[in-house]
Amino acid sequence: MMIAFALIFLAELPDKTALAGLMLGTRYKASYVFVGVAAAFAVHVVIAIAAAQVLTLLPQRVVQGVVGLLFLAGALMLLLKKGEDEDEVKPPADQSFWKVSSAGFMLILVAEFGDLTQIMTANLAARYDDPLSVGIGAVLALWAVAGIGILGGRALMKRIPLRLITKVAACVMLALAGFSLYEAIVG
Repeated sequence: MMIAFALIFLAELPDKTALAGLMLGTRYKASYVFVGVAAAFAVHVVIAIAAAQVLTLLPQRVVQGVVGLLFLAGALMLLLKKGEDEDEVKPPADQSFWKVSSAGFMLILVAEFGDLTQIMTANLAARYDDPLSVGIGAVLALWAVAGIGILGGRALMKRIPLRLITKVAACVMLALAGFSLYEAIVG
């Protein structure tokens, strides 16, 4: 659970969805935004865990090879990622709980589908064959990043260089890729 939490946290922190949560949180009641964002992240983790269960039906060496290659691809995505412009988010004018939380839910649901952290969650669940633990670690990490983004993202982004966070996450993913590929080859 701790590995999943740490990796997903580091990978999601510099992501544009954390910045979108920050933007929504500065305009609307933070708790309303968080409910919507947290629900969307939970849906994404469930989808990732379900995908991992399909991977576990394959022979172990094949799974290790696929997981290793996916970790390698994820690390390369992080290392080669160019600065992206923040997507324009148009939150509802209505400040009601349902409107604000729905806006947060839909924003994250669409923006995070097939995202690196969703792929990483599936890889970790397949790698460690413990979907519940990985799922809990991943969803807690995503919720933590959402909370940071919504409540105090601006201050954090000024103090911690996002480039450093991204490089640390990429290095950890490279190590996991190497370990998984080694196990796939050696058996």
